This record gives sequence, C-alpha cells and structure tokens, in this order.
Amino acid sequence: MVANSSTGGPQKRNSVKAPLIFSAVLALIAGVATMIFATGGAEKELRFDLGLIAVGIAFIASLLVSSLLLMTEKANPEHLSQGSGVHRSSAKIPGGAGNVGKPTPPAADPEAESPRPTDPTA
Repeated sequence: MVANSSTGGPQKRNSVKAPLIFSAVLALIAGVATMIFATGGAEKELRFDLGLIAVGIAFIASLLVSSLLLMTEKANPEHLSQGSGVHRSSAKIPGGAGNVGKPTPPAADPEAESPRPTDPTA
C-alpha cells in the first residue's frame, strides 16, 4: 500500500528506486576497485571472486543504511512550530533573558508584599 500525498501521487520518500540505484552504483564501484587492487600486479589475472564478494557486501550495506535513513526522515506537524508555552521565546517571558538590562517594573501593591521574616534564633 503506497501512501499518497496531497496531490494524489505517491510520496517521494516511499520510493524504492533511489536507494536501489545508489546501492547498485556503489556496489559496482566497490567490486571493480576490489578486482583491480586485489590482483597484486599487471601480470596476474583479475580476482573476480573477491570482486563479487565486495559487490554483495557493498550492495547490502549501502542498501541497509540508505533505507534506514529514508525511514527515519519524517516531517514535523505544523502545530509543533507554533509552540505550546513550554519553549517560548525568552524575550516574551517576564524576567527572561530578553529583559536583561531593562528596569524591572514596580510591584502592583507594595503593601501586599510582606517583609522578609527575621531569624528568631539570631
């Protein structure tokens, strides 16, 4: 079952074609490089056995990594960017970092505040 985007077509992140092509190209490069470098000189014949092993390992490893990276990619919902009050801007919080250097407003009712109690043991 393929998820459809708002335009009605299949979503790009659900496509299998891109990771397969990437893995195949990377595997071919690894196989050719292994065949050439494992010969040990120009007079010896190419090591097709080691090249095929390198192709298989590179293909599986790169396909696994690229598919895991595609699966973890997920766009954030729109409501997360608006903020819920937990991660507000410090400039909007009274006494926050945005208010450094500004004079503090006077208290609304100075008599409502009780003075700090003294230590009775002193």
